[in-house]
Amino acid sequence: MDLAEIWRVMRRRWYVLLPGLLLTAALTAGVYVLVPVEYRSQSTVTLLNSQKATVAFDGNPFLSTQASLTGMADGLARNLNSDDSRAALKAQGVTGAYEAKIADNAQGPFMWLSVTGTDPAAVLKSDQIFTAYAEKRLQEFQTQQSVTPEAMIRMATIVAPQKPQAQTKTRIQYLVMAGALGFVLSLVATFFVEARRRRPAGAGRHRPAGAVPAEDPPGDGDPGAGDPGAGRPSAAYHSAGSP
Repeated sequence: MDLAEIWRVMRRRWYVLLPGLLLTAALTAGVYVLVPVEYRSQSTVTLLNSQKATVAFDGNPFLSTQASLTGMADGLARNLNSDDSRAALKAQGVTGAYEAKIADNAQGPFMWLSVTGTDPAAVLKSDQIFTAYAEKRLQEFQTQQSVTPEAMIRMATIVAPQKPQAQTKTRIQYLVMAGALGFVLSLVATFFVEARRRRPAGAGRHRPAGAVPAEDPPGDGDPGAGDPGAGRPSAAYHSAGSP
């Protein structure tokens, strides 16, 4: 079936295709309304060496880096994503989904702290709370280990929580899926009706009630074909056999 034939079927069965397209439009509109736009705010922080470790560098923490800081950043991220931290953050007013992770392609102990939600103002506030909570947790870890203040690892904010940006990728994917599914189902229904309406020649013709089927004409293989007296005894036989 070529494109011209497909177009002819669509025009011929428009009464099936049109309601399907209208339902597809309604489905797409419903997805547009029900799937809200999500917003995301993100901050970038880094871990710095302690004051003691930076004495040899005139107190500049950016000149003193250690591999252990990256390990500490990974451990802190795991703790921030735990259920205990989630409950504590929720109690402080954090809404939406949040995530702490090592920054992609990081050359040091850099972390991304992000919050996602549907309310831009709440997302920004939550990210600010989340960033402050991360620094607090870092200090609590070291306090539990009786680390002196001069030897504590510090945290610095490289990028403050940013203005929430709309994340439309997921919403667009749902809209495309709804539109494609509705269109395909409309075409399937259209061609199904077309196939049902098309019948082979002679199909559906019923013999009238009481009609007697016509006998096949005699063929060459019939010994009495074309002979009116075929099947009846000959006159000679009757005369010879009669008393």
